[in-house]
This record gives sequence, C-alpha cells and structure tokens, in this order.
Amino acid sequence: MQNPTSREQRVEKRLIVVVLFEGVDLLDVTGPPEVFSLVRRETADAAGYRVVLAAATTDPVTTAAGVRILPDLTFDQAAAAGGIDTLLVPGAVEADGGRVRALTDPAVVDHVRTLAARARRVASVCVGAHLLAAAGLLDGKRATTHWSTAGQLAAEYPQIEVDADPIFIREGEVWTGAGISACLDLSLALVAEDFGEELALRVARQLVMYLKRPSGQSQFSVPLEPVSTTRRIEELRHHILRNLSDRLTVPDLAAHAHVSERQLVRIFKAELGTTPSAYVESARVELARHRLESGDDTLERIATACGFGTTDTMVRAFRRRLDTTPTDYRRRFRTSTPPPAGR
Repeated sequence: MQNPTSREQRVEKRLIVVVLFEGVDLLDVTGPPEVFSLVRRETADAAGYRVVLAAATTDPVTTAAGVRILPDLTFDQAAAAGGIDTLLVPGAVEADGGRVRALTDPAVVDHVRTLAARARRVASVCVGAHLLAAAGLLDGKRATTHWSTAGQLAAEYPQIEVDADPIFIREGEVWTGAGISACLDLSLALVAEDFGEELALRVARQLVMYLKRPSGQSQFSVPLEPVSTTRRIEELRHHILRNLSDRLTVPDLAAHAHVSERQLVRIFKAELGTTPSAYVESARVELARHRLESGDDTLERIATACGFGTTDTMVRAFRRRLDTTPTDYRRRFRTSTPPPAGR
C-alpha cells in the first residue's frame, strides 16, 4: 500500500512566511494561518499552504497579548530557503500619550525588505503596513492600515496614497490589510485568488464569516475615528456629523472653522489622514449604510437625508467607498425585515 504521507509530500504547497518579532499583535499572527489551514480541510487532496513563522532567532517571541510563540526558523534561514509564495507582515503598536502609534524596528524592516525580494507577493496585516512602508515597498502605491495609525502613515510617508477606509487594498502583488479582524478578510481574498471563489466561500462558512466583504468595505464607523488633537477640527468633525444633510463644501467648512481652505485641507490631512471632502463623503456613506441596514426608506429618501442630493451621487460614492451599490449593500447587510406588501 502507498503511504498516505508520501502523496502529501509530492503535492507542492504554497509557502507562507509570517514575520515574528517582540511585541507583535497576536491576532495578526494567528488569524491568517487559521484561514489557510482550512483550505486543506476543504480540498480533496493535500494542496494548500505551508505556513512557517520566522524571527530573528528561534527563541520564543512574546506577543503584545503576553502569549509566547515559538518561531519555526530564523529570518536568514527563510531567506536562504527561497520559494516563498507569500510574505505576511503583521504589526505592533504602542500607546503614546493616549494615542496609538505603530512601531517599526529597523532590524525587522531590513529583514522584511530582504524576504520581500524573495517572495512572489507580500501582504501586511493591520499596522504591518508601516513596516512595508519603511522598507520602501509601498512607495507610489495606494495602501491601507488600521484606522488608528492611518494619519501617522500618511504623515511619515507622503509618497504613499493612504486610504484609511477599505478593509484591504491590492496594488499588484502587494496587499495591505486593515485591522484587526480584517486580517481574515484579507486572507480569504488571498485564498480566492489562489484557489477560486468557491473554495474561499467554503472556508468562510467554516469560519462563520460573510464572504466576501468587498475590499472597499469600510473598516470602521466614521464617528469612531481617532479623536483629533486639534480642538477646532474635533468640533468641526462633530459639526459635520450633525449636519450631513446640509451643504458641506470645503469653503463652507473653512468658514465655519475660521481658517483658510488651504489650512483646512492641511490640518485634515495631518490629523485624520484624509481630505475634508473625503471625510464628508465617508460620513455620508456611513449614515446611508445604517439606514440601508435597518430601515425601509427608498434610495431617493436616503440620498436626500444623507446629503448626497441625488441617488446617482450616492451610488457613485458607494462604488468609491465600498465597491458596491446601495441596493446590493442593503441586500447583503439588511438587519430588519421589510413589512408585508400592502402595509
């Protein structure tokens, strides 16, 4: 009889190398491998992924959660082995005066740069985008990260087009994911690219997840954005959220804040990592999302109440922000049951 394990050894698996370092976020490391492991369970043969954890040494690494993880090999060994299909780069943060700040250890950045040159594709999880940025892998690209550090990423790397809204973004063979549970969405998207949507759907069902949230799905609610350190902008944010049905052009907002239009744009970019117009659009889309999820208003009524003016304008905003339409969004995410016809 043929030894079952010998057949498994002949099947070429895609090698995924996960970067480990002290203080790394635990879910960033453990979440994606859970997704990848289910590929094997859902396939008839041994095809799938082989996940290894790489660190500076093979000594245990203590994560931000205090859980210790044992690396499989060193960075140097991973680089020498070659054949890396996907380099997965998680992140780490520290609390700095009540604000969250992403960490980038220069030594880890050097290893990421080396391993990325030997990998077919590279993906960051959550604030791991800061490590990719420091390694020069995001220059000239559009990228996302956890909303709490998007402003930092935009300020430190102006050559990157930072978009704090989507749950993940693909630019060629470089992927960036938001945080924190969005690492599962990113991993499912990688599975779909490698093995098809149908298999990714089966994996998502095993995880009791919705498949698949569009890459443009917003990673957070606009009212939950990081609080600005500038009181004037913080008050302006609340003004926007209270008056979404009004005209909220850049000149209107600048006049309300008693600053010039240029200064307003500069402050928004520095404090929130976006422009005033983009922020207003995001807030309007957020309000429209809630109305689509929980109410029965027509699209015309929602567009008016949220300040879009017309349904067409709302549709274009949804396509930009969520890569879907209001109608499709309501169908997927509706939480209430419409009343019977005739009532």
